[in-house]
Amino acid sequence: MNVGPIKLILADDDVDDRFFFKDSLSKLPFETNLTTVTNGVELMTLLLTAEESLPDVIFLDLNMPMKSGFECLSEIMAYDKFRNLPIIIYSTSMDEPVVNALYEQGAFHYICKPGEYSKLKDVIFKGLSSLANESSKPSKANFVIQSS
Repeated sequence: MNVGPIKLILADDDVDDRFFFKDSLSKLPFETNLTTVTNGVELMTLLLTAEESLPDVIFLDLNMPMKSGFECLSEIMAYDKFRNLPIIIYSTSMDEPVVNALYEQGAFHYICKPGEYSKLKDVIFKGLSSLANESSKPSKANFVIQSS
């Protein structure tokens, strides 16, 4: 990752989830620059038309209108310039076959959105810290990040 602010994109259609994510991010010991989009079409448009550098990480919800997180992940991985872009799946469900498929598709981590706001900061911190300490995609054993 860069030495400056961590550039993040959050793709999530839920306005409350975006608010809580942004609020939790502001309480972390990282300097960040957050861009939010509300669906997969907006995400792909942003990535494909960006004239500046790529984000350092994308937090990607699975269940979004117009284009799902699954579709976005597949599309992102189809482009060579995006293949090493860390994508953290950020979803409400924890279906093991789905989680396994997302790992195989190229996602870096899977975070199940915690039911308690107090735990949200913890899982975001774990995800960002992992990326700062890893030089490549984490192992399957370290794919899922859960709140303690």
